[in-house]
Amino acid sequence: MTLQATVSMSWVGTVLAAAEGAGVPRAALLARAGIGAGELALERWPIDHITRLWRAAAHCTQDAGFGLKAGSLVGPGSFNVVSYLLQSAPSLRAAIGAVQQYQRLISDGGRFQMIAGAQAGWVVYHPRQGTLAFSPHQIEAVLAAVVAFSRWVTGRAVRPLQVQFSQPRLGPLAGYRDVFGCPVAFEQAFSGVLLDNALLDAPLPQADAQLARLHHQHAAERLAVLSQGGALAQELRAWIAAALPARVPTRAEAAAALSLSERTLARRMRAQQLSFSALLDAVRREAALQAVAQADRPLADIGQALGFAEPAVFWRAFRRWTGCTPAQWRARQGEQG
Repeated sequence: MTLQATVSMSWVGTVLAAAEGAGVPRAALLARAGIGAGELALERWPIDHITRLWRAAAHCTQDAGFGLKAGSLVGPGSFNVVSYLLQSAPSLRAAIGAVQQYQRLISDGGRFQMIAGAQAGWVVYHPRQGTLAFSPHQIEAVLAAVVAFSRWVTGRAVRPLQVQFSQPRLGPLAGYRDVFGCPVAFEQAFSGVLLDNALLDAPLPQADAQLARLHHQHAAERLAVLSQGGALAQELRAWIAAALPARVPTRAEAAAALSLSERTLARRMRAQQLSFSALLDAVRREAALQAVAQADRPLADIGQALGFAEPAVFWRAFRRWTGCTPAQWRARQGEQG
């Protein structure tokens, strides 16, 4: 079965944030793209949805450098669980390998290829569009994102040796120099970023083998669900995420929300090897990681908002998820920033 190409909401959020930073209200952007505000509650979008969003953003901002600027905004929250893999990887080359392995968790809209050389390696992006042709801003954003994530993973002022695009130039050359800091060519055979091998293979400051194993396991589980076309899992996760701020949701409530008997829901979950408690735990995990990354939010409030009876229970769950306490995790995010 061929699954519909989709994109994660974390990448959608990058586009929305860049447009809002350029003065385009979210409601106006969605209206221009013909996308209902209610679709922001979905876990993933069809690939054509985000293409419409890119086109709308380019129209509303009238900024030839919008894609470059949006891609430069990527950070630890831009790639969902894949972000955590990148931060704990032993090297930039290994981090890029993790992106290749778990690319679908970010987006089905393309794949990365590494072309190794004696002194440097190309990170090549092969786009995979849907029914609609990609906006050229999408391609520019991806290569800008490669450089941006290389900078926050390594903690260094990464400068590629060369960048090239298969498409024509969109804006002034100065905009490309500001983002990449290197020569940029257009209308080439492929789109990619050339990085020095010394940079690709240097040990990363946040490398943590134990955390990497935990994040790989979680990412593999998420990828398995996605690869199986886990529509039920996605629907349940979206419902749990929406219900969680008010209470700890139950399977019986989920069944009612989906207009199913609890027995029918249980049977369908067994058929897909799904566990309601595991889905709840996964939603709590992602919500906790996003909340803890907000430096101004009291840690004690986060556990309560996620339905944990006591701070100690939340602390234990967080250590199980990440291998460290919420305070330690927040400190690491601050170092990355």
